[in-house]
Amino acid sequence: MLKDAYSRFFAANGNALHAAAHSHHPWPDVTREAQLAYWEDSVRLTNEKWEKIFGEVVPEAQTHVARWIGWPAPQRIAFAPNTHEFVMRLYSCLDWSRPVRVLTTANEFTSFARQTRRLEETGRVLVSRIPVEPFATFAERFRDALTLGYDLVFLSHVFYDSGFLVEDLDALLTDTPEQTIVAVDGYHAVGAVPVDAAGLAKRIFYLGGGYKYLQAGEGACYMALPENADALRPVATGWFANFRGLAGEEGEEVGYGPDAMRFWGATFDASALYRLNAVMRLYAARGVDGFAIREHVVRLMERFLERLDASSPELMRVGTLVPPIGVPRGNFVAFEPERATEVEWRLLARRILVDRRGNRVRFGFGVYHDLEFVDRLVDRMMEAFAK
Repeated sequence: MLKDAYSRFFAANGNALHAAAHSHHPWPDVTREAQLAYWEDSVRLTNEKWEKIFGEVVPEAQTHVARWIGWPAPQRIAFAPNTHEFVMRLYSCLDWSRPVRVLTTANEFTSFARQTRRLEETGRVLVSRIPVEPFATFAERFRDALTLGYDLVFLSHVFYDSGFLVEDLDALLTDTPEQTIVAVDGYHAVGAVPVDAAGLAKRIFYLGGGYKYLQAGEGACYMALPENADALRPVATGWFANFRGLAGEEGEEVGYGPDAMRFWGATFDASALYRLNAVMRLYAARGVDGFAIREHVVRLMERFLERLDASSPELMRVGTLVPPIGVPRGNFVAFEPERATEVEWRLLARRILVDRRGNRVRFGFGVYHDLEFVDRLVDRMMEAFAK
């Protein structure tokens, strides 16, 4: 699909088979030129580079992200080096004069799960966690829990530990109380499956980043803000949150800029946005969107599972797939073998690059893979599992 756009990655990795597209995406060649462009702008413009960053680079990045998530207002998209910053700003919007009530799942990524557990230890946060499994009843169970009333609701669009995809966010979240902050982690969804959050743009925050499927590397995380976010005043606030109004702040109430600016932080490395824009331009030039990526990767995953099922290696059987075949998933497959650590070790010994989360081994596929790669991957896996 876009294999030719990754010549430097393939040249640098030799015979390694990278099957971790869900975790550590390789960078396409255009990101190198983007990184150098940032260096050149920093040398040429020095302090004035921020005018270009906020005048050109950020608006372009907002437009790209808005197109990929179906957000109707690009100017209501903020950027940060990581999603943890956004998590802390959302938490800082809540009323901490009383215990804060949070509804989430038992399967959220560490950036949210760890921070929430630590806050829970202080006694200031009361957390209800809905198990994602059984998958067939997740939406019903989560929707029932919403009726109890919470200050913050946080869940994933595609879950990092299984690939389970929540197909109908609109039906799940539309009726949440207006005073509740609702946030959706789309990190494993955007760039993997078609995303259209327009129906919830008045209601939810939608978070994601460029480290995985958008292939911009570290530092290009984003959060789309709903219309009712204008009433929020994050306590965790950086100086960019009122970038244009700095001169008039002294002696006044702390102010916030318009649209998404209230959720910005402070000084950051903008090279990530240069890289993000470069990748998004590449996709646009090649006619690649969420639907094209999804169609391509589904074909790869089907080939992978068919070949694997026919081979039936002792330590890696399709029957250990989580969630099982037929349940909606993102663009990776997760297995739960009996000896997950040994499986990971055997694969890495054969230069098959995957990852493990607990007792689940994950295989991810992307735009730089093709059917020939899948066949080589399965053949090498058979070697790895041979007695």
